[in-house]
Amino acid sequence: MRNNVQAEPVALSVEAQFQNAEPSRKTRTFSVRSINECMIGYIDKRNRFHNTGVLFAAYVNEDSPQIDAILREALNSRIVSRFMGYQSKRKEYVDKQVYALWNVLQRRKFRYSSISYSSLSSNVVYAQRVRTLEDALKSSQINCVDGSVLFASLLRAINIDPILVRVPGHMYVGYYTDQSHKEAEYLGTTMIGDVDLDDFFPEEKLDSTSAGKSQEEMSRLTFEKSKIYAHRKYSVDSVRIHTLPRQYMFLEISKALRRKIQPLGK
Repeated sequence: MRNNVQAEPVALSVEAQFQNAEPSRKTRTFSVRSINECMIGYIDKRNRFHNTGVLFAAYVNEDSPQIDAILREALNSRIVSRFMGYQSKRKEYVDKQVYALWNVLQRRKFRYSSISYSSLSSNVVYAQRVRTLEDALKSSQINCVDGSVLFASLLRAINIDPILVRVPGHMYVGYYTDQSHKEAEYLGTTMIGDVDLDDFFPEEKLDSTSAGKSQEEMSRLTFEKSKIYAHRKYSVDSVRIHTLPRQYMFLEISKALRRKIQPLGK
């Protein structure tokens, strides 16, 4: 099923025989959904809604072998000398590690590309199309959900605990800045593609005669603006996020959750 990337029909045939009676056969055709469709929830026969948003955790894949290349690029940028998670016990260094990941994705020219609807959309089963980490890295395209699960994957890989926050029509990612989970920051990953760093001078070619901002300055500026934007959204919606699970979600990708839901992988 991991290789099923497009919805397709499947016929199920059942034959039954009772004692000496003639065998009876029935065949029904069902639709098998793509692995890229995450089921958000469904309505049962009693018209009760069941929230399955926790399944977004399966698309957070901190075990992907492709992550090592991203971490190496981040270290090569010299924004950080190593990834320590919470070992430094300084919020500033945690934030610096997160920014190093942001900077790498910008240098990889990630762009916003919204693909979210399914050909099997219905008013009974609610689903969101999600690019896997491998798909996102291959295409350098993300929407708010793709970007959030991709960034959460990178955060988990460096032992920083991420949060997926969903509001109607949008998702962004959060991360705890301390191991005790007392404080959190939030990021709107769609802003990664707001600038093309090639339009600005790399630091090694910048001198006193150069006008405008450097690539580093622009990358840091969009990172900080993304934090402000996402933090503002969380402040406005925080009560609903924690009390209205049908439309909102606050999903911590924790060790406890990982014992229940493993990454899909490829």
